Amino acid sequence: MLKITRSRKVLMNFRTLIKLFAILAIATALIWALIVFVYKPIYSVTVNGQFLGYCEDKTEMQNRINDYMDNGSGENVAFVEINDLPEYKMCLLKKGIQTNDDEIFNKVISQGKNYYTYYALAVNGEEKLYLKNLEEAESALQELKDKDSANKDNITIEEKYNTELATLVAKEDAVNQLYVEKKPVNDKILIASTATNRSTSNRISTSTKVSKGKANLGITLIEPISGIITAKYGEVSGVRSSSHTGLDIAAPKGTSIKAAASGTVVFAGRKGSYGLMVAISHGNGVQTYYAHCSKLLVSVGQTVSQGEVIAKVGSTGNSTGNHLHLEVRVNGQSYNPQKYVY
Repeated sequence: MLKITRSRKVLMNFRTLIKLFAILAIATALIWALIVFVYKPIYSVTVNGQFLGYCEDKTEMQNRINDYMDNGSGENVAFVEINDLPEYKMCLLKKGIQTNDDEIFNKVISQGKNYYTYYALAVNGEEKLYLKNLEEAESALQELKDKDSANKDNITIEEKYNTELATLVAKEDAVNQLYVEKKPVNDKILIASTATNRSTSNRISTSTKVSKGKANLGITLIEPISGIITAKYGEVSGVRSSSHTGLDIAAPKGTSIKAAASGTVVFAGRKGSYGLMVAISHGNGVQTYYAHCSKLLVSVGQTVSQGEVIAKVGSTGNSTGNHLHLEVRVNGQSYNPQKYVY
């Protein structure tokens, strides 16, 4: 009888313990349900101890930052260096509190340092021009080789990384600025002293035949001067005996005249009705003339770059006022300059 009583007590105690555990589990579940209903787990974000805000997913935030560091944002950015990365700490906040993921991201990346990548075209090891990618740099170098530029074997491509982006040029401009015509090796070009202001090359054409077509120059021209066009190509007037073979642009005396494209000076002197004139050869039979100048700043055989000042505006020769007479010729035939510039 005593054994039965003890067994019942043990069973009753066990049942009581089970009930306590059940009550405790229910209470815990209710507490967590209340917490989940009122609060949400999020991450506080700090950098060097400075609080930046709250984000919901630290993995997503860090992946976003890592992607920005690897690729950057903007033209020619290779990567971004960020030394101080965020730290995350899980916490519970009321559901009404808003996270600020975008603000945190912008604060973190604002301290980043951009590293840019671009490509330099160097001549004899000296960096001359910069292009935005390797494809353009290689294409420019190939065009210079196709044009048989005198410096083609001395041009190299160098990959650059820098915290500042260099001034980039288009492929066509790189070709025009770096192209150097090979100096003639025969005696057919007659050169005299420019001090006597006499003709310096028998390659200069004064043909008055005008063409209505457009030749493919293979280069891009820039405006030698800014001014008002006073006489167009092909015009006939009482001040000349034939159709106008060029374009007249009025400008004050002494205005700087720039080379429309890079090339080699094949004439610099006085040329009859042209007055003081400079003629530049750009290869493949393409030449540009700059006439009626008041002063010449280059000499025969000199290599000039696109945009380099070669003379000053004047009114020498058959001229009624200060202006530049610009001609474009291909194999001696004149073409309308306005089909290429102005």
